[in-house]
Amino acid sequence: MSRKTCVLLVIILLWPHTLLAEPVSLLRPSGQAWDLERQPLVASLPQPLSTPLNGAESFGPSLFAGRAEGSFFEPLPPRPDDRARIRGVMHASADILRIRALIGRAESPRDGYDAVQHGATRRPAKKPTQMTLGEIFAWIDATPGQPHAIGYYQFIPSTLASLVTELDLGPEVIFTSAVQDRLADILLADAGIYELRAGEITRQRFMNNLARIWAGLPTTSGKSHYHGYAGNKATISWAEFDRAMAEVFPG
Repeated sequence: MSRKTCVLLVIILLWPHTLLAEPVSLLRPSGQAWDLERQPLVASLPQPLSTPLNGAESFGPSLFAGRAEGSFFEPLPPRPDDRARIRGVMHASADILRIRALIGRAESPRDGYDAVQHGATRRPAKKPTQMTLGEIFAWIDATPGQPHAIGYYQFIPSTLASLVTELDLGPEVIFTSAVQDRLADILLADAGIYELRAGEITRQRFMNNLARIWAGLPTTSGKSHYHGYAGNKATISWAEFDRAMAEVFPG
């Protein structure tokens, strides 16, 4: 029997097992992320952009705009207890609904949950809300060298990967509006939503925390926390931001 024939027989024998294989989760049973050879969706993501492409002056706002090394980005430390608390919430409260809408207005005023960063010249084949997480990461991996902020909250790859791992979402999960909301809520916990409610931080402090997460929101200076980096800038004024937040958290 020739070597080529042997290889063909092995492929035929293994083929049914391939068809019946279970979907791969983004998490190991222990809760740790899969390594590169088992699960490349997270491990092979490109790093966030640090400078505009092709001399472009602006790509607009995007979540967590920064670079991996020598980063100007100052991430807020995760709040594990608050993250666990907000993961257990089944229905969003009125204040969270209004904060989500405010962030969406700053980040994705035109296309909402189907927004794709306008600097992405090679766009997904489908609307984001019709894509699985696996398809989104495949698009990111196949189109290096361009911005990839996606959805209502303009998640960039590294942030999206971290959040879907936090919620233990597999590659088959559809990137629906509800999924996007749940991912964003984790970030609201990091920004201190529970501390604000308890009066442990001021509304202004919470707003500045939000601005460190979403580049389209202004800080007290009136500018984005990431103003000028990769074309980022605030898309609403501080006065508008403060007025809207005061309606949710007066005093």
